[in-house]
Amino acid sequence: MKNPSTVLGICSLCLLAVPAAYGQESYAQIYPDTIAAWSAPYRGWHHYPTPIIPSDYKIPGKESFRNYDCPCVYQLPDKPDTYYMSFIGYDSGYNSFVVESKDLEHWSNPRLAMGFGKEGEFDHGGCVTGAYLYDDYDVKAPRKLKQKDGKYWTLYGCYPRQGGYELRPGYEGVAASDDGLTWTRVGNEPILSIYQSDAKSWEKSCIYQPWLVEHEGTYYNFYNAAEGHRERLGVALSNDLTHWVRYPFNPVINNRKGWYDDSFASDGKVFRDGDHWTMFYFGVGKGGAHIMVAFSRDLIHWTPDPEPLYKAGEHPDGLDKQYAHKITLVYNPKNDTYYMFYCATGTKGRCIALLTDKKL
Repeated sequence: MKNPSTVLGICSLCLLAVPAAYGQESYAQIYPDTIAAWSAPYRGWHHYPTPIIPSDYKIPGKESFRNYDCPCVYQLPDKPDTYYMSFIGYDSGYNSFVVESKDLEHWSNPRLAMGFGKEGEFDHGGCVTGAYLYDDYDVKAPRKLKQKDGKYWTLYGCYPRQGGYELRPGYEGVAASDDGLTWTRVGNEPILSIYQSDAKSWEKSCIYQPWLVEHEGTYYNFYNAAEGHRERLGVALSNDLTHWVRYPFNPVINNRKGWYDDSFASDGKVFRDGDHWTMFYFGVGKGGAHIMVAFSRDLIHWTPDPEPLYKAGEHPDGLDKQYAHKITLVYNPKNDTYYMFYCATGTKGRCIALLTDKKL
């Protein structure tokens, strides 16, 4: 295993190798008409009428958990016709659960995926899985988990104490699984924390959720973090999933004063989308939490669309009257349809809701 200084050297070379220009637009700059064209396919989607996972969903043996959040869809190589969705529930802290489906509408067989860490550990307050190592990050590719060293892998967000909601400071860890259903922590130390030497002021209050991308031999961890009551998005890089080095010019998506991500730009989910990368994230501003989008050609320089893809309060039954955020996206080739699951907070509590690009 390479030591952190080797990882730093590799990451530095990656960052310095970014070309100065790409066609008529700079590599870092993407023009507004391009942004509008790339955003268009993800607008005007259709609401699923009821929650996919209701706020009072009963999980056997964990009936006290509720208020479900952070959905993430994946598939297993030996079960291509089955979809799995992990999500979290709250009871004095987070636990991660998993359900399964054949049609992406009806979900069953809920079970624990990853519970509380041991007392005194950095993840004792609960674990939020969902930053999985996928076989392919193309926006239309199956969400098939990839094996590394004979195991499946996920990054996860976590908290050190129970008894409250996201008790700071917050950390990130890495976990592995033999079956893709139950997960166990790997390593004794968090992979990201506010105490590390390369942590900057924008992330010194709390570290939150990761999102993992593997591209050309490098792992990218897109994560949101807080400075006081503001959250922004940064990226860290690794060549082994264990040692991570932050991009020195973080955050890669900042807050925009007076816009829909005025106070939060959080929870990025990144996919390859034709000749560019698309990041779905959520912004908090203008009275709610909204589903936003940003684009990049190199996974480092990001240009957000100023307008949300989807605003809180658009569901006709008020499921997302307060918040619409934290998406997971999967394409179903059987009916040529995209499914975007998201955490909705409104008239039905905190639940998992669904948007599709075609009416089901």
